[in-house]
Amino acid sequence: MQEGLSFRQVMGAFPTGVTVVAALGEDGRPHGLTVNSFTSVSLDPPLVLVCIDRAASTHDILVEAPTFTVSILGAHQTELATRFAFDPPHARFREEEWGERPDGALVPQGSAAWLLCDPEAVHEGGDHSILVGRVRFMGVGDAEALVFYHGRYGAVSP
Repeated sequence: MQEGLSFRQVMGAFPTGVTVVAALGEDGRPHGLTVNSFTSVSLDPPLVLVCIDRAASTHDILVEAPTFTVSILGAHQTELATRFAFDPPHARFREEEWGERPDGALVPQGSAAWLLCDPEAVHEGGDHSILVGRVRFMGVGDAEALVFYHGRYGAVSP
């Protein structure tokens, strides 16, 4: 192992997409956080996974919700990504950014894509929970995708 190198530094060399994972709590209010540990698991059935820090204030709500939404953020949504990563939970959602969807998905307007999932499994993974979801509904927008690389946001165009 190279002296003075942290695991976080090494993982920062891997560009990732940026998502917001959101769900309605038992109180009927939306809860969510920024997640970059997101990937597809299976095409048949369609499964995805997200990793949620167990210390996150929204952890229990997200892993216990009957459905959750993964929104793949657009390049223009850096402020939203930062807010959902660092602001207090009560200050993250701004009503004007979120559209009403008949399928119940919590999706910020202008997202590059989104998936509404039913929880399939939750696994322990160190200090995170690995939440596997079965995709029920999904959609794609026309925004360039937001990426995170070496601690900075960037964009990926098709």
